[in-house]
Amino acid sequence: MSAGLITIVGGSGFIGRHLVSRLAAKGYQIRLAVRDTEKAALLITQGNVGQIAGIQTNIRNQASVERAVAGSDIVINLAGLLYQSGAQSFEAVHLDGAACVAKAAKAAGAKQFIHMSALGADGESDSSYARTKAGGESAALDAFEGATVIRPSVVFGAGDDFTNKFAGLTALAPALPLLSGGSSLMQPVWVEDLAKAIVKIIETPSFQGKIYELGGPEKMPLSQIIESILKNTKRSCLILPAPKSVMNMAGFFLQLIPGKPFLTTDQVKLLAADNVVAGDQGGFADLGIEPSALDAILPTYMTRYQKGGGYNQLHA
Repeated sequence: MSAGLITIVGGSGFIGRHLVSRLAAKGYQIRLAVRDTEKAALLITQGNVGQIAGIQTNIRNQASVERAVAGSDIVINLAGLLYQSGAQSFEAVHLDGAACVAKAAKAAGAKQFIHMSALGADGESDSSYARTKAGGESAALDAFEGATVIRPSVVFGAGDDFTNKFAGLTALAPALPLLSGGSSLMQPVWVEDLAKAIVKIIETPSFQGKIYELGGPEKMPLSQIIESILKNTKRSCLILPAPKSVMNMAGFFLQLIPGKPFLTTDQVKLLAADNVVAGDQGGFADLGIEPSALDAILPTYMTRYQKGGGYNQLHA
């Protein structure tokens, strides 16, 4: 039973929710540094009484972050954005935020710092998301010597904002335009495999202080991923190849709609490039993990997108 204190910045998000349950089962004390403490409160029941606590934290405020990581043995930065909104910009969160958390973790005397980046992080990319992810990596490594950087491909699982988005859309739309017909390659990684990898890094000194590129067992074009979703939802949707100019126009207008946008111009730039493991960094094999395939996991949470929520057969 471990007694160390782990602070997870952005711990109430999709990846954090899956990671917390694993860490709680290991006996760690967990502090969730989040903007919305009500979301953190939902995770408290994953541990024993007093084992998990939330603390209101603004990653753009140094004093706020310093309070959150005080006394921590391990700090994990999961804070990230899929789209920009107001003060929550890619630069503020991915770059300045990463530097802020890493500096605070170092000053607090943390023994480990794990930084969540993304596959495709590239300082020369046309995408602001990819550029700031690369800048955040450099800032974290500069501020905390021996930090571990994790670069996952697209992460999927129950409650994700990837497969669920396409499942919901294809359940309503008869056709779906995709950049170049969805030919860009991805290597979907199951969120539980990603959480398992983080726990292994935390508990294995020889795994720490490295960069890991984590992708699933298959390199798949986006169109194939959507076909797998359609197979599991028992829906049909025509995939229409669309040129970049059309997708850019769609992204421009869709990002203006209040709330979570389905597509932005920056995401169009991301979709123009493959998102697969290069093979020149550590991976799942180095951690002794065999990742699960997309088709093995989708059936466990796609039923609700079938007609009648998958319950039609009960009334046949």
